[in-house]
Amino acid sequence: MQTFVINQLNAEKITIHESGIYSVEITKEGAHAEIVGMFETKGNEVIDVEILITHKVPHTTANTTLKGVARDKSKIRFLGRIIIEKGCGDTNSFLEERILLLSDQAKAEAVPELEILADDVKCSHAATISSIPKEHLFYLQSRGLSKIKAEELIVEGFLTPYATA
Repeated sequence: MQTFVINQLNAEKITIHESGIYSVEITKEGAHAEIVGMFETKGNEVIDVEILITHKVPHTTANTTLKGVARDKSKIRFLGRIIIEKGCGDTNSFLEERILLLSDQAKAEAVPELEILADDVKCSHAATISSIPKEHLFYLQSRGLSKIKAEELIVEGFLTPYATA
């Protein structure tokens, strides 16, 4: 398990590049964690990410985004849990897990969990597993792109991290 302790007021960015078990502990009031993981698998590759975000003090924030693209017979599994400990009010935490399947044989699992032991918090999660809608590919192909190029552009847009202000 790889553990990150956020104990500073400025925002801390954590980037996940490989399978593993990760723990993020936010231990300083006013601290913010930005956690991002972007993955592409092909062949028989397997990505398995478990992440635990624990708010140990009040007045903290975290934003976690895990995205994956599975091709061929590959597999992606995301298991994320946010824990807001007792007495840690005025906390805001969000967990997002999104997986795009590019093959009928690719497999995916997205499991977001919340454990909230305090009042006065904003805590939520989102999880999706989908393929590219045929209408999206058709639209790009009707504009002169090949199916392969259209798929590449959609995947690139899907994996591009959101701009942060």
